[in-house]
Amino acid sequence: MEFALSEEQVMIQDSFRGTLNRVSPLNRVREVAESGSKLDPAMWDGLVEMGMPSLIIPEEYGGAGLGLMEAAIVAGELGRSAAPVPFVAGAVMAPLAIDLAGNDSQKSAWLAKLASGELQMSVAISETAGGAREDAGVRVEAGKINGRAIFSLDATDADAFLVADGRDGLHIVAADAEGLIDRELRTIDRTRVVNELRFDGVACDSLANCDAAIVSKVIDAGRIILAADSLGAAEEMLRQAVEYAKERRQFDRVIASFQAVKHMCAEMASELEPCRALVWYAAYAFDNMPDEASLQAALAKSHVDEVGRFVARTATEVHGGMGFTDLMGLHYWFKRIGFNRAVLGGPERVRAEAAVLLGL
Repeated sequence: MEFALSEEQVMIQDSFRGTLNRVSPLNRVREVAESGSKLDPAMWDGLVEMGMPSLIIPEEYGGAGLGLMEAAIVAGELGRSAAPVPFVAGAVMAPLAIDLAGNDSQKSAWLAKLASGELQMSVAISETAGGAREDAGVRVEAGKINGRAIFSLDATDADAFLVADGRDGLHIVAADAEGLIDRELRTIDRTRVVNELRFDGVACDSLANCDAAIVSKVIDAGRIILAADSLGAAEEMLRQAVEYAKERRQFDRVIASFQAVKHMCAEMASELEPCRALVWYAAYAFDNMPDEASLQAALAKSHVDEVGRFVARTATEVHGGMGFTDLMGLHYWFKRIGFNRAVLGGPERVRAEAAVLLGL
């Protein structure tokens, strides 16, 4: 038995890494992050051409029909490049929810447009996954939504929102629907856009076959993808720290020759290495062992959240004062890891869920 990526999966990884190196270099990340909430057309078109939005959508709707494992591989590359594009919501959580809970007409209406990249869909599910904040929460009565949802993920140029009502229901709302007010929330991560949604009698398209198990599955998928993104970001921060240590000189020696710096880099590497297997196994379990999916998703996200924070801090420390400057750009990965840690349940909450699943 081989515990490694398949030849096809390695090809997907290499293809996306090459494309992202071309369309999402640091200077473009910086420009997009500082410009606001609009997608970069060239960056998005390049990733659509690679099939990024269609990865897990069934072939009958124009998708690639792949699994969460392949989506996690792509998420790792997006994190590695800090790409300012929507993925976890519009390319994973929303199409998964529609495929599992939608009726035939809903699948036909939404999945093909998502697969082609023609439509962007944000997902407002944080109140279900991470606990309601302040007066947040929505209710649906007679096909109308009222209330407030915070942290609607991947809201960049969103054409529609998939909203969880906290009662095992998921509902699609058009971005231009009457009675909907959405505003961008400024988070530490400027590479992704998050919105607050306010609903006042807003018409919605409720997914016909939704239940608690499907909502849980959508959350599990989101957690695994966020863990994969953080893993890629942390690996890139480690790479940059090692490269910097090889070049930076003090006392006529490169700092990579100092024992303290060697130890910091070695500790980052040793902490990160098990995370890769943890994320891959969680994605594999999601596709092939549904009974284990929720537990493995919780373990992967909670552990990678903690290790990611350690790597982000240590890699910045290796860079010394330069690590805090915009010139290095490390802060884009640092803040991306911090954002991933906070959404869809922080490590303490998610680890508590894992303990319940284990009967502890």
